[in-house]
Amino acid sequence: MELNSKQIEILKEVTPNKKNYIGALPITQIEQEKIQRYSSCDKELDLVLGGGIVNGSMILVGGSPGVGKSTLLLKIAGNLAQKERKVLYVSAEESASQIKLRSDRLQSNSDNLYLLSEIRLDIIFDELNKHRFDILIIDSIQTVFSDKLTAAPGSVSQVREITFELMRYAKENGVAIFIIGHITKDGSIAGPRVLEHMVDTVLYFEGDSSRELRLLRGFKNRFGSTSEVGIFEMTKRGLVSAKDVSKKFFTRGTAQSGSATTVVMEGSRPIILEVQALVSESGYPNPKRSATGYELNRLTMLLALLERKLDLPFNQYDVFINIAGGIKISETAADLAIIAAIISSYRDRPISKDTIFLGEVSLIGDIRDVFSLDARLKEAKSQHFKKAIVPTLPLEEIDGIKCYNIDEVPKLIEWM
Repeated sequence: MELNSKQIEILKEVTPNKKNYIGALPITQIEQEKIQRYSSCDKELDLVLGGGIVNGSMILVGGSPGVGKSTLLLKIAGNLAQKERKVLYVSAEESASQIKLRSDRLQSNSDNLYLLSEIRLDIIFDELNKHRFDILIIDSIQTVFSDKLTAAPGSVSQVREITFELMRYAKENGVAIFIIGHITKDGSIAGPRVLEHMVDTVLYFEGDSSRELRLLRGFKNRFGSTSEVGIFEMTKRGLVSAKDVSKKFFTRGTAQSGSATTVVMEGSRPIILEVQALVSESGYPNPKRSATGYELNRLTMLLALLERKLDLPFNQYDVFINIAGGIKISETAADLAIIAAIISSYRDRPISKDTIFLGEVSLIGDIRDVFSLDARLKEAKSQHFKKAIVPTLPLEEIDGIKCYNIDEVPKLIEWM
């Protein structure tokens, strides 16, 4: 079968040039490429990104409406522009004058910060080709559309096509691209899941928009760890790195029943949290269970364990759990503090504000060790805690804080 000229051209494009074609190599012969980073001018964002912004990377930022996505990126854009980096901020939802008003409030104005109110992808690329920008910010990806497709903006095909084109431009030109993504009711990025697979980094904002503190958590990062969390504070000048984070999530007032303190690890950072519990007699056949910032299924398991091991009639009581400060606990090291707060509320006996609880509780009722115990205890000592209830003693003795070893739940009751 003979090929026409068009088919021959297509084959030339997809067929590798044998002169330049290297082929498969042993992994030991592959040279590691050096990743070049530069600071975003915000230490919390640098922490989540793994040290800074990588040239040619594509970063997806998601979060609920009003949590501060646009505010943070406009603030970062202004800071980078003042550091002699050219930034293009594309808003498909707001006019340039609206963004200028926010920029005046954030004090982000700079001659190197360019604003473009546009939803058409080809016009955005025209602007990118006119100037040599270092950073591109798209707000938001669901409102941009490409003329190549007839689908509406925000559809699966549009989001996939636009993300692919932006990713190709980022890799070819070494431009770092931030894209803002709306989220659905269940908290995931709206649009196809392939969007998260295509980008290099996925960041989600956590926290109530009515609170001052917001958490930026990494769920994917091809250039660093995903275990770090950035903590921001909403001020008159926008989202800024929170100062003195250690005292944001607990209080040192008068001891009250139903309150216990623990230390969780967010990446390499220990954070002291206050666990609050309320136990009250239920007027319904099925008692209520509610947990804010803590996994509800795990709370149900701990209550069943207390009923079985300690004969406490929680099947007749409503139990409510809240983690102060709006943070969500994703590890099991707070189990012991949860149980201590529940028993404290049930018996109406306050727990000393100088005590922290660390330990994972198993289904058989024993208390198991937690990782980074020494780092947690050092953080507790820095905040002037004097006692620690732990499953095992630390490797090194920490002056100023006395550790009590408890290896099963009944012993916790005896200590309390």
